[in-house]
Amino acid sequence: MEKLETAIGIRLALVLAGLKSRTLSREEGQTFVEYAMIIALIGLAVIAGLTVLKGQINAAYTSVANAV
Repeated sequence: MEKLETAIGIRLALVLAGLKSRTLSREEGQTFVEYAMIIALIGLAVIAGLTVLKGQINAAYTSVANAV
């Protein structure tokens, strides 16, 4: 546990000092997380929109079903 705290402390000191270590310059994981967050927000927006428009969507399907 002490090694982990030391490693985190060193990285934090490097970031605060404006320096980069080799592991801090890798961005593959950051890009994945950013895309995952965007997809999650889009999913929440779709769910919220469907919840708000639930009655209108139901009425539209009912109208089409009655027309057939």
